[in-house]
Amino acid sequence: MGSEPKKKNPKHIELNPNWAQLQQKLKAQDSKPRKSILGKRKERFDEETDDSKINILAPVNDDCSLTEVIGMDCEMVGVGQGSKSALGRVSLVNKWGNVVYDEFVRPVERVVDFRTHISGIRLRDLRKAKDFCAVQKKVAELIKGRILVGHALRNDLKALLLTHPKKDLRDTSEYQPFLKERHRKALRHLAMEFLGVDIQNGEHCPIEDARAAMLLYQKNNRDWEKSIKDQTRLKQKQKKRKPKSK
Repeated sequence: MGSEPKKKNPKHIELNPNWAQLQQKLKAQDSKPRKSILGKRKERFDEETDDSKINILAPVNDDCSLTEVIGMDCEMVGVGQGSKSALGRVSLVNKWGNVVYDEFVRPVERVVDFRTHISGIRLRDLRKAKDFCAVQKKVAELIKGRILVGHALRNDLKALLLTHPKKDLRDTSEYQPFLKERHRKALRHLAMEFLGVDIQNGEHCPIEDARAAMLLYQKNNRDWEKSIKDQTRLKQKQKKRKPKSK
């Protein structure tokens, strides 16, 4: 057999200096840890979720029908010498927090203080506002025969010159578990403590306040209604035990 042909050693090819520098740069980049696209997306998603926090006061649907429970809140303006309050706006929401009625009101007396820093009401709001009597009549129709939820409802009903059966009132300022050493708490404090929501930061919004009161009621609905039934039974028993006068 003949001898195998000898393999020729390949000639060493010198690289262009520019190519050599490029290869070194590429190797250096490969050695560095890279952030994955998924990681960047996750970071961006986390930022978006932080910025767009869910508002639990926002209605869960768009049903604006009247329900058996109605939430109400009013804003006042100053009349007379300014210290006297008059109705400037009234808002009603259903049990889902959807608005069923929201009107600015033109008081009978001349407004001398719009109390804008609290009420959010301005002169332009009352230029096309409805007369007090028309609003009063409509609100009376809407709340009749329904459970009325709100905060310090006595003030709102007084401004409307309306009454409502005590058995149908659910006032968050008077509900026993919401009281602190028998003292009433402001709605904004209740909203923060029990709902984790910051409201009434500056000008008040009666729609937002009515929704906050409604959600406070809905979250405590079962215990609240049970306490009312227990109180009613207790009063009935006390009446039966009371001796009849001769």
